[in-house]
Amino acid sequence: MAESWSDPLQVLDVVDRILSASRPELLHRFAREVGAVLPLRAAVMQTGDCPRSPLKSSGDETVTGMVTSAELQHLDALAEPGRAAVVEGVLGGVRRRLVLIASAPAVGNGAMVVLVPEEDEPGEFALGVAARLWNLVSVDAGHRALELEPELLAGNLAAATARAQAITDLGQTHATTLVTLLAILRSRQLADPAARRTATELAATALLDLRAVADRDQALSAESASAAFGVLTDQLGPLVRHTDVGLDLVGPEGERSLPQDIAHTARTVTRGLVLAALDRQGTRRIRAGWSVDGSMLRITVRDDAPEVDGGTPGHGLSERIAPLGGHWEVDAVRGWGTTVTAVLPLEVAEPPELRPLERLNSRELEVLAGISRGRRNRQIAEGLQLSEHTVKFHVRNLLEKLEVSSRGEAAALARDLRVVAS
Repeated sequence: MAESWSDPLQVLDVVDRILSASRPELLHRFAREVGAVLPLRAAVMQTGDCPRSPLKSSGDETVTGMVTSAELQHLDALAEPGRAAVVEGVLGGVRRRLVLIASAPAVGNGAMVVLVPEEDEPGEFALGVAARLWNLVSVDAGHRALELEPELLAGNLAAATARAQAITDLGQTHATTLVTLLAILRSRQLADPAARRTATELAATALLDLRAVADRDQALSAESASAAFGVLTDQLGPLVRHTDVGLDLVGPEGERSLPQDIAHTARTVTRGLVLAALDRQGTRRIRAGWSVDGSMLRITVRDDAPEVDGGTPGHGLSERIAPLGGHWEVDAVRGWGTTVTAVLPLEVAEPPELRPLERLNSRELEVLAGISRGRRNRQIAEGLQLSEHTVKFHVRNLLEKLEVSSRGEAAALARDLRVVAS
């Protein structure tokens, strides 16, 4: 196996197969390819570039089905960006030998993958291959996050908003329970001090874990406006470095957080408006700024070009903001210049109903794809390396989510909606 990995064509084929996978399939494809050199039982990833579903898994569902955000929070502290670390840790409620690989690419927010190897002591060569492939996956995922389709952007924002509301409600409920439990246990009226001390420590640890998960969820689904603008500043520098145009950048005030997809869109829109301003003949100075006004983010780009073209943003930029409920404000005066402002709402008051296929998770989409191709459960199980019983479980769930009563109806719906993994 090591010899085949020394062949450049073999390595390029592996990279091509991984990077050509759809977003939901990416972890499965990575695990399958890495499994050839580092046999795996399961793989779990936590990404900072997908606010809709930051936790993804592949492999043995007796492991992946029990994984919690609190476990990943603890493991994240043990990971070292850029290399594979072999550690003892808890995953899926069981202490195991794990391989942790974290990334911090120049593009995107990075990701961590937790591998459950079949061998307790993987070889250095296998670990090195896994780490380098994961870095490539992370860079690719970061670029994909920047170029999401407009409809998916809107869906991500709605899903992230709904998830944040649910987590907040659950967090408040559990926090209240744990605080009450701590108060009771700390009461000196209770007997058995040792039992009270042990229970107190357990409750205190659970409360810390709960707060850590809430903080981590916030970090995965949002960016501070100032940090997001800082990334934009680095991106805009090369655009004007070799021109005679001066660029003034005015960042947002305060520490307001932006939903991650809004931050991505804001950077894309600002870059597009700056490029349009550079294209106007006679531009000598450009001023670009963000400001947070209540529940709105205002992106304003102003130039001093004497000739104006109406200032109407291109169709591509309009497609980016329309699904998010944004709109344009344009002030173009001949001889004075052009000011274009994109106004983006920061919240979705009522998340829209997800389209049928958006109700399915990545594994259910894979099973549905098999059904739409006329495959039996056994064939689907073999293709996905699952048990037939597990496939039956997924079939039952997806029929219920799609609100259909038979495999034939599900297949017809999949064909009508063109099952394309997002």
